[in-house]
Amino acid sequence: MSLSLIACGREKVAVNGPDDLELALTGVQLGTTGDIYVSDFGEAHTERFNKGYEAVQALLQGKVDAVVIDDQPAKTFVAENKGLKILDEEFALEEYAIAINKENTQLKDDINAALKEIKANGTFDRIVDYYIGQEQDTPAYTKKDVDRSNGTLVMATNAEFPPYEYREGDKITGLDVDMMLAVCDILGMELKIEDMQFDSIIASVISGKADVGVAGLTVTEDRLKSVDFSDTYYTGKQVIIVAE
Repeated sequence: MSLSLIACGREKVAVNGPDDLELALTGVQLGTTGDIYVSDFGEAHTERFNKGYEAVQALLQGKVDAVVIDDQPAKTFVAENKGLKILDEEFALEEYAIAINKENTQLKDDINAALKEIKANGTFDRIVDYYIGQEQDTPAYTKKDVDRSNGTLVMATNAEFPPYEYREGDKITGLDVDMMLAVCDILGMELKIEDMQFDSIIASVISGKADVGVAGLTVTEDRLKSVDFSDTYYTGKQVIIVAE
């Protein structure tokens, strides 16, 4: 592995694959699975940021050697920032699911039934195709005119993970948002989105401030100690971004 000195006075480590992260300084978003995985290499090799975008900017500035983040947001960051690339070798596979308070077993059952329905009728595939596959001129999902007498479902998220959740002006949109709109149409509920720091999402579900946490959340043993999860709805990857 080659080392070279950069302007900030730190020895830069060339990262060509996951094994190189053991010696590198890697940027991650606080509280994400990337944070969990990279922490295994030690605190001296982990630099945490509140937003994934901030980690990417640190990489561009030479303050970190690499960034570990979900594959779809990584594609967006690389497309928007010249001089970056995603390594071919993935860092980890993971399953995304919806976080639910352990005491709310009925909501978990209802959400699982709704997820099963939107997968069976093709709604979920259309949402995925819109945000991750070929973009279409029409919205992936249009909120239906249904009875919403079952109340409001509060969704905690972090709108910093395109295409799963991100801002378009004052509106929060994305794959996870459209999926939850479809779920709420089935449940007869209004969807309310609360944007917050990623590492606050699980705490909000535990405290009852939010009914669900939806933000490309990976099911981990540590998180299962605090919350339940719905059935998984998507398989994602953690990838490594480096400077070209």
